[in-house]
Amino acid sequence: MNSMTGYGKGTAARDGRELTVELKSVNHRFLDVSMRLPRLLSCIEDPLRAAIGARLSRGHVDVFVNYRNTRSDAKTVRIDEALLLAYIVRACEANEKLNLTYDLTLSNALRLPDVTEIVPADEDNDALVSLAVEAANLALDGMIVMRKAEGERLKAALNGGVDQMDTYREQILARAPFVAEDYRKKLNERIESVLSDAEIDRARLATEIALFADRCCIDEELVRLKSHIAQFRQYLVSEQPVGRNMDFIVQEMNRECNTIGSKANDAELTKAVLGCKAEIEKLREQIQNVE
Repeated sequence: MNSMTGYGKGTAARDGRELTVELKSVNHRFLDVSMRLPRLLSCIEDPLRAAIGARLSRGHVDVFVNYRNTRSDAKTVRIDEALLLAYIVRACEANEKLNLTYDLTLSNALRLPDVTEIVPADEDNDALVSLAVEAANLALDGMIVMRKAEGERLKAALNGGVDQMDTYREQILARAPFVAEDYRKKLNERIESVLSDAEIDRARLATEIALFADRCCIDEELVRLKSHIAQFRQYLVSEQPVGRNMDFIVQEMNRECNTIGSKANDAELTKAVLGCKAEIEKLREQIQNVE
């Protein structure tokens, strides 16, 4: 079992290029990858998404990329010759009109605004993609280790929760057969106290008790709840992502407990049902972070 919370960082360097990928993930219903890349690195976005999608199934993942190029051909100087020529023409015209000393040299000309510009050289996209995928997989290695460790803690908590829930189910199962009998005794006592020595219609009393027993019968709900608990435990030892499946099973558990609670005309049953629902809420909260 893996959590959806994790962090990983990986760096790949080759031929004067160094690229670092950092990954941070939190819980999310689906796999949601968020990254903002400079235009220079736009070529690595799809390969990064593919690398992450191949190893993660759920979670919101923020991707941060840092790139350095220390190669001698990483940058180039661009001279705007048209602009430089315009400067020279205007300088010559001013010199003729104002009779100034013409001292415009090449070094001075290159210092004029916007004449020169240092720009990054065209990158090797294939090299960038190779570094990005390598760094991303290193980051994913670390993230998955962290998510697995957190998943083990979640698994232990979920195991304890479902065990406690099963304990409440056993209490309900043990108490359920006595509910109708207690109802019969209380109803009989009330009738006797009201009618005193009058004759009691035992047949009608038996019919009323039978109707009550039918209305409060929770055998089917308990069977289904037991099945859901068993299935939940199978998910706990599964090697596949089970977060969405667990979420569905917990909803079904809650449905059965609600039905049992609506039929439970008994203080002890109600207490056990409330305990069961409290454990379900804990399970629901914890599995929101299960991949």
